[in-house]
Amino acid sequence: MSAPAQLDLHGRQALVTGAARGLGASIARRLAAAGASVLLADVRKDLAVELCAELTGEGLDARFVEMDVRDAVGVAAVFRDLDEAGQPLDILVNNAAVDVSKPIEHLTADEVTRVVETNLLGPMYLCLETYRRMISRGGGHIVNILSTAANRTWTEAGPYASAKSGLRAFTHTLFKEAQRDCTGIGVTGIIAGGMETPFIMERFPDADVTLLQSPDIVADTVLYALSVPAGSVVGELVVVPRCEPSWP
Repeated sequence: MSAPAQLDLHGRQALVTGAARGLGASIARRLAAAGASVLLADVRKDLAVELCAELTGEGLDARFVEMDVRDAVGVAAVFRDLDEAGQPLDILVNNAAVDVSKPIEHLTADEVTRVVETNLLGPMYLCLETYRRMISRGGGHIVNILSTAANRTWTEAGPYASAKSGLRAFTHTLFKEAQRDCTGIGVTGIIAGGMETPFIMERFPDADVTLLQSPDIVADTVLYALSVPAGSVVGELVVVPRCEPSWP
């Protein structure tokens, strides 16, 4: 069995949503270190710009792109700008996500809408814009960051689990359509277990970090999916902490 090809992303452009911190920042760093020109999209502009400065200071290629994934019109505008600049996207990583940890009894409609728009509709908007362009160019790779909540759920996770389950179904459908439409396009869903990131630690400051994994491990999993030689594609990967108590 041949080993995966050495990953060299020079000359390729990637866009990472939710890239300002946590897992998104880890993925952006890994892609840039592999030679990609990385667009960092996040509503936290100050943090994203700071990370861009850090990466460019290391001689890597990164810049901030203003985008709220919930805004379909704004997402389309970003892609039109890339078209006009002659900077097509080769890699999309849908990572942006939010959560509201509340019993369903106490959820508001606005909270449900925010979670579903960010975690499900946003990635779908990005995929729509990216996929049709990849079809016309004959290649590219889309990575959707999923969650163990796509396979199971727990209390206080109704909107989050619903959105991630929906995104997993959408990702599987896109994978099948890419097999039919263009074998040069890879589609990968990554089911990631708990990570030691602000996404968890800000909501659960007393969480036992020994039961969490580093976001760098998940970022390496993204790069693995991108490194599989032509002729094969990884449709889905699961990476969870070894001691995660509630898997599956």
